[in-house]
Amino acid sequence: MRVLVAPDCFGGTLTATQAADAISTGWRRAAPRDEILLRPLADGGPGFVDVLHAALGGTPHEVTVTGPLGDKVVARWLEHDGIGYVESAQACGLHLADRREPETATTYGVGELLAAVRDTGLGTAVVGLGGSATTDGGAGMLAALGAPVTDASGTELAAGGTALAGAALLAAPRTPLRLVVASDVVNPLLGPHGAARMFGPQKGADKAAVERLEAGMRQWADVLAAATGRDVRDQPGAGAAGGLGAALLALGAETVSGADLVRRLTGMDAALDAVDLVITGEGSFDWQSLRGKVATSVAAAAAERGLPCLVLAGQVGVGRREAGAAGVAETYAVAEHAGSLAASLADPAGTLAALAGHVAGQWSRSRHG
Repeated sequence: MRVLVAPDCFGGTLTATQAADAISTGWRRAAPRDEILLRPLADGGPGFVDVLHAALGGTPHEVTVTGPLGDKVVARWLEHDGIGYVESAQACGLHLADRREPETATTYGVGELLAAVRDTGLGTAVVGLGGSATTDGGAGMLAALGAPVTDASGTELAAGGTALAGAALLAAPRTPLRLVVASDVVNPLLGPHGAARMFGPQKGADKAAVERLEAGMRQWADVLAAATGRDVRDQPGAGAAGGLGAALLALGAETVSGADLVRRLTGMDAALDAVDLVITGEGSFDWQSLRGKVATSVAAAAAERGLPCLVLAGQVGVGRREAGAAGVAETYAVAEHAGSLAASLADPAGTLAALAGHVAGQWSRSRHG
């Protein structure tokens, strides 16, 4: 049997490549006769650049930029075929924050990454969004590109989303780059499904902080629209990466599905045409997964070809009916198989490999007859 293994990263514990290797290791132990093809994936969030570099080659560049809490971090972007691929999480990712400061975290480093692409002379930057520690609406990014936001007196605002409640002026931001946003978050900037209220708690914001961030985003939406001539607050994806999507859309960025983009660039469709079974996975397979994330993108592509698709995830919060409607044949939770979430987190690769071996024992025997 030919098996395609195409997972996303596992929420800060395993990169997509590490997850693919673990699944392959476990599967081979149980079913050594099977042929396994690895295609680690990403949807624009953490791992975006590494996955593309592994698949495309190209030239990686390292740049020291401002991290989400203001300290310096080393970030990588990829140059390939005249395009710069930028992963916002490399500059403002939650994994870079050793403490949660959702009200003051900044996307300034993302602007520095885009400036590096621009200064290399490239004309297009594809920006992967996801996994951010920030809710500043992309104001930090614009400041790094030469367009700081100020209050009514002309004083530049402090970093972070809460300070944006005092925003009054923004110099018309410009960049010579053609921008493409790669993300699978379709949330608007404001409201119950917006950057602050939907994702703020995941970044450490309590109820009061969420409302302060929401107020900042409301004011920022007005200022951003006035400066750019584009009111993007209700546009799908504006709430991605703590509102970073809004700033990029206001700059005229095109939006694409991150999962679909990576699938195309990594040759996933050709791989799907040559296998009998598909395995994907991520840290938590939940309701957000059903809104176009990697796992459901892979499952949909498998379903188009009549292939069974299995999801191996750290935790599973989706019922069989919902998973089936997304094209998933079966779901398996590492935490359940390992006996507890703590056990799975203590040895992420080992417990994922063990689960893969268990699943191979079920599915590979049925395929071999």
